[in-house]
Amino acid sequence: MKYAGAARRYVIIISIIGFITALLVIAQIISLSFFISPIVDGKMTLGERLARPLPFIVLACVLVIRAALVYYRESLGHRAAAEVIIELRKQVIESAKTQGTRWAAKNGPHTVSLVTRGLDALTPYFVRYLPQLILSSTVTPLTLVVMAYFDLLSAVTALISIPLIPIFMIIVGRLTQEFSDHKLKTMEKLGSQVLDLLSGLVTLRALGRAKGPEKQIRKIGDDYNASTMATLRLAFLSGAILEFIATLSVAVVAVGVGFRLVSGSLSLSTGLIVIMLAPEVYQPLRQVGFQFHASADGVSAFNAALKIIESAKQDQGQTKVDFSGRDIKLDKVSIVARGRYAPFQASGLIRSGKITALSGPSGIGKSSLTMAILGLQEITEGRIVLQDGHSPAVDLSTCSADEKLASSTWIAQQPLLFPGTILSNVLLGSGIYAESYSALPKAEQSKLLSAAKQIGFDQVVEHFPSGWDTPLGAGGIGLSVGQRQRLALTRALLNPKSLVILDEPTAHLDAPSEDNIAVALNSLAEAGAIVLVIAHRKSLLKLANDVIVLEDHVFDQSELEAALIETEETEPDQAPEFNTFFTQGGEL
Repeated sequence: MKYAGAARRYVIIISIIGFITALLVIAQIISLSFFISPIVDGKMTLGERLARPLPFIVLACVLVIRAALVYYRESLGHRAAAEVIIELRKQVIESAKTQGTRWAAKNGPHTVSLVTRGLDALTPYFVRYLPQLILSSTVTPLTLVVMAYFDLLSAVTALISIPLIPIFMIIVGRLTQEFSDHKLKTMEKLGSQVLDLLSGLVTLRALGRAKGPEKQIRKIGDDYNASTMATLRLAFLSGAILEFIATLSVAVVAVGVGFRLVSGSLSLSTGLIVIMLAPEVYQPLRQVGFQFHASADGVSAFNAALKIIESAKQDQGQTKVDFSGRDIKLDKVSIVARGRYAPFQASGLIRSGKITALSGPSGIGKSSLTMAILGLQEITEGRIVLQDGHSPAVDLSTCSADEKLASSTWIAQQPLLFPGTILSNVLLGSGIYAESYSALPKAEQSKLLSAAKQIGFDQVVEHFPSGWDTPLGAGGIGLSVGQRQRLALTRALLNPKSLVILDEPTAHLDAPSEDNIAVALNSLAEAGAIVLVIAHRKSLLKLANDVIVLEDHVFDQSELEAALIETEETEPDQAPEFNTFFTQGGEL
């Protein structure tokens, strides 16, 4: 209820429905008793009883109203479940976005499984389990009070036996929850492997290994089926136990009422009321036990979603951020990665209007540092500040992550390209929309061609018969790796931002294309942008105005022990770098 407003409204409504249902149950039993007791007692025939139909009419009306309430409650439950699932999916996705790319790379497939099939399992929880839980707190107490009014001894007998049902529910329910948790993890694992298989299917097929993963996928699928059947077996077992306890309890009440009817201490109508009330006392509790198993999968999925939502890195501030005319200062920045600091105590000035290169061998932390600047990676030590020499420096960790991303452009080695035309991919994020190149206004066409010419992308477009309207596949299929990078650079030039980060932009280009990239980078810098480049090639390092050389630092014994103590309080998924290091062997 804390994370979904629809849940709060639903609980309030079904609580009211539960109270009304309790009153209707009591009215139904009393009207039924008054209707049949004269017939059973022999004081009236059926015809004479029907001649006085008031109890029968009350009974019929109560049954119709109860049926309508059940229909309304279940339809309301389906709507509430759908709204809650949508709300939770949105929160999980938003929380996952704030966790950074490293977290996404490790947990992305699991999160996909969770927000699709996983959270769908919440429907039985809302439609079946929650209403029964409410009914057990309304129908059971009220029927018990009415029973005590008519026959105190029977109410005491029922009250003594009632706790047996929750006790067995807890015992069996704990086992069921374990099975459900295992089932969810198996489903997430299966989804992860299927997604990985689909993403690499082209490569596997090219190598003749497309059928290799079949056995592993089948094994995980069998494990999922076995887990599901184990949960069902436990559900049937617990159902039998609850039925036995409830039936035995009703029988004890009925026997006591029978003895008192024979002795004459109870009237027939009162005895019938008590006997018919007894099953209604236990019925909600029995149904809670039955429906718990149907809802257990949803509860496991919700707990997994809650873990992502609550562990998400919260935006620590809402300070406005503006990179224009300002410099980024790195003040002894260290980031923990794979059992070491990478980078370690990185310091330097990334100047506005200049090209700055981050240099160092692979794995030194260049990408981690750029993600930290953008707010996608949490730093372990040090500070990253924004300064202009006039106003006070601003710690970037206090700035809104959304604003940092909105004020920057990040061009990775494999740029993000969607299925669509070359034009639609270039215009992405520019605020310009056009179904085709011919539909663009002349001014926008001129602006587009100017940006493309700076890096030679216009020659790439001319190579295709359809030009800018050439369709591309997912990830930019239809263009070479170098052409994709030039497309991304054209997009950056068309929609200039005050901070531009490029990851090895010349990695897949020839010498003439490198010259075009150099022109584009100089153009961005001259426009006043902060241009930060991750560089390995000497030609790119020569182009830079400033070069920051990064270093790493492997933990010593005391640092490793401190890290181990710290990660003992977290789950393995929350400290993957340490876990990887510790399992690589060695004395530690």
